[in-house]
Parts: sequence; structure tokens; C-alpha cells
Amino acid sequence: MRHGKAEPSGRTDFEREIAERGRHDSADTGSWLAEQGFVPDLALVSAAHRTVGTWRSVAAAGGYDLEPRLSQVLYGAGPETALDLLRESAAEASAILVVGHNPTMAYLASLLDNGEGDPEVASEMMSGYPTSAVALFAYEGQWRDLDEASATLVGYYVGRG
Repeated sequence: MRHGKAEPSGRTDFEREIAERGRHDSADTGSWLAEQGFVPDLALVSAAHRTVGTWRSVAAAGGYDLEPRLSQVLYGAGPETALDLLRESAAEASAILVVGHNPTMAYLASLLDNGEGDPEVASEMMSGYPTSAVALFAYEGQWRDLDEASATLVGYYVGRG
């Protein structure tokens, strides 16, 4: 998931807060995830302020009572590093929500997609990955074995609350 719309400025980029619109949009995404039956048991969240705020909105709307695992590394990670973080930190999890930044989240989603899902959903995802967008994948296997083209895209949604 890409974080919700952020305030245009902060003392640093890392400290930019989620905007009011971002809170509403992220809550909409959280509601959609819950409607899909998605219940994460791990939330891997960039430690940046706007991603933490995004997680709070998603969790509240989705009814998720889960403390996020905050990652400093995810803030500046590329897609391969984000994939490594998933492999390393997810052994005990059956469903994971990653909340991060673009272009990494869009590239990670594209990297994971094995092309076996609905082509219309894949086309929609490839047409843009705006704020509060989430790609939902099905994956069978151990997280340590997660690799390129190893997950099936089953949903894509852009929250607009």
C-alpha cells in the first residue's frame, strides 16, 4: 500500500504528516481491505510520519487491532530491499500489509505479480499507483521464498473517502 496524501511540507520529508484527505482516503482503503476479508497479522510500515498515520487510518477503518512493525529501512528502500524485508520479517505471518512510499510500492507490486490474476485488475494497477492505493496478492509458500512473479494479483483499489 502506498501512504495516504501527505501534507506538502514538514521539517523534513520523513516528518511530513498525513493530510486530512489522506486520512479519509486511507480509511476508505482500510474498509475495502476488510470487505475483501483481508486481516493482516503483520503490518510492516515505514517509520515516516505519513505512513504511520496511514496505518492508523487503515487499522481503525478495517478493525485491525495490531501494532505495526515500523521500519526505518522501508522509508528509503527500493523494491528489492522491500522484498528482502518481507522475506526476513514475515516468517510468523499469514497475511501482511506493507505501507510504504512510491515508486517502491508500485515497483514491488509489479515485481511480485505472476500475471495469473485478472488482466483488467493488473491493467488498472499498471496505469498508476496513487496515494492510498493498495494491491492485494495471494501467495502460497514460505515468506522466505517470496520472489519475483511469485504472487497472484487478486485485487487493486485506490481509496477515495
